[in-house]
Amino acid sequence: MRVHHLASAKKDGTKLVMLTAYDAVTARILDAAGTDLLLVGDSIGNVMLGHDSTLPVELDEMVVATRSVARATKRALVVADLPFGTYEAGPEQALASAVRLMKAGANAVKLEGGTPRAASVRALAQAGIPVVGHLGFTPQSVNMLGGFRVQGRGEAADVLMADAQALAEAGAVALVLEMVPEPLAARVTESLTIPTVGIGAGARCDGQVLVWTDMAGMTDWSPRFAHQFGQVGEALRQATTGPRCARSPSPRRSTGSAPDSDKTHSTMAGALNHRLEGRSREPDASFYAYDHDFFGFPCVLGLTGRPRAAWHADSRDAQS
Repeated sequence: MRVHHLASAKKDGTKLVMLTAYDAVTARILDAAGTDLLLVGDSIGNVMLGHDSTLPVELDEMVVATRSVARATKRALVVADLPFGTYEAGPEQALASAVRLMKAGANAVKLEGGTPRAASVRALAQAGIPVVGHLGFTPQSVNMLGGFRVQGRGEAADVLMADAQALAEAGAVALVLEMVPEPLAARVTESLTIPTVGIGAGARCDGQVLVWTDMAGMTDWSPRFAHQFGQVGEALRQATTGPRCARSPSPRRSTGSAPDSDKTHSTMAGALNHRLEGRSREPDASFYAYDHDFFGFPCVLGLTGRPRAAWHADSRDAQS
């Protein structure tokens, strides 16, 4: 996936799928499942580092995460967030920060804000760095916005429209719209030649993005707009408390013993089908026969392998 493919997708009406990724293991799974864009988001602060916002995330942390994701990705376009405090001072600071992320393996960077960021977007584009914009609810401005609230209502809609146009004219290659009323998101989408990617912005954007842990049911709470396509968190809990966990390794897992490859393949396939077909809520014994890293595969592959229409139809429930 390259930048020109984004424009082609909008022209052809092909819906884009974007998911966050913060490490090589997850990135490899999501990439193999056909995800179009992998976002190394500063949401790593909330999701992986235990912070209550994205504000504490450092550029060094984003560089490490970007490097990990990029190493594991073969198909998807890797987009890395510029964290808070690394671009607001102006184009010079934005360029220096963006260069570090690009050297780490990113194919594009993402920054938040509208018209005031246009000069930085233009400078990055002129330096050969693709930029994805981010309007609506911008998490790095959560304190100014008064919390997690829908943006773009009333007169603010015209401001958001102008901001979107300014970013596009400055050279942005795509635009994330977060927590924006669906009619406004549709207007922005129709007015731009670059694709829009919605999160809590309805089904009429050119694509959808979700934090992968929300999508996969890894946490006890997720935003209203984040439809859960599975329960990977519960699968992990079952894996770590299952009857196999307290037992000694089976002979086939002992050093020097060769597993029966045909039997192993057959049993694994059965376990995978068990999860994807949803024959019961409880996995059978064969599901516990594999290392813990296997437990994410049936769920995640099943989630990202869903028809694209299902992703975008589910976003109709996003509006607050």
